[in-house]
Amino acid sequence: MSILPTAAPHPHTPSSLRLTSPRTPRTLRSFNPRHDDTWDDHGFGKAKVPVMFRRLLKFSQMDFELAAWQLTYLCVAPRRVYKNVYFHKQTKNTWARDDPAILWLISAALCVSATAWGLVYYLSPLEILKVAVLMIVRDFMLVGALIASLVWLFSNTLLLSPTSPSTRVEWAYAFDVHTNAFFPVFLVLHGLQLVLLPVVSKDGWVWMWLGNSVWVIGLTQYIYITYLGLNALPFLIRTELLLFPLLPLFAAYAVSLLGFNVTRWALQVYFGS
Repeated sequence: MSILPTAAPHPHTPSSLRLTSPRTPRTLRSFNPRHDDTWDDHGFGKAKVPVMFRRLLKFSQMDFELAAWQLTYLCVAPRRVYKNVYFHKQTKNTWARDDPAILWLISAALCVSATAWGLVYYLSPLEILKVAVLMIVRDFMLVGALIASLVWLFSNTLLLSPTSPSTRVEWAYAFDVHTNAFFPVFLVLHGLQLVLLPVVSKDGWVWMWLGNSVWVIGLTQYIYITYLGLNALPFLIRTELLLFPLLPLFAAYAVSLLGFNVTRWALQVYFGS
């Protein structure tokens, strides 16, 4: 049986009638994160900037309702927030969020806090603006970037499972964890402390104990939610080590009760009073 050669299409044959091999749409191709043009192994974009930061001004793409839902549950049921990271990994192939709406909501809350504290201390509008910038840029973003970097290095150095050595914690996810842990601390140290200001600023051991207890409650929440965030990653082990900072925190709290008023010190740093 002879095999006949396949004739080439006539040059005048319309392209719509020519036989071509079908192309698989990009959405149906097997996805390989190492060849994807959006993410690298550390959760950064092409320009080495987390996608969440690159979308800071794309308000039409932000889901503020979801961000508000997350902030609410971070205060009442933080584990529920971290259950969604599995779905995000399946749909976006990254553990970190790419929606910066939560950054804007926290920044707005910090502006409200700066205004409230400024009114209490009779600050001028320019001084209130300065306090707001310090709260957002220094306390939230820069300190958060430092903590995220330390958590990222610690996790990728000591917590990776031997069964998945090629999988690493994204820096963007570590910053996500900081963002999640920051909001409950904000409510305690900016909200509750403001309400208790008339008493925690008084002289007396009881008032010092109350003010210092507010601080230890807020920082304990931060450490615990950070632990939950890393514990949600299936390729990490020994995540209980992230709870170790609780020991020096409680030790410092006990020592502070000997006469160091944390609230007064913090107010002196911010407002000189």
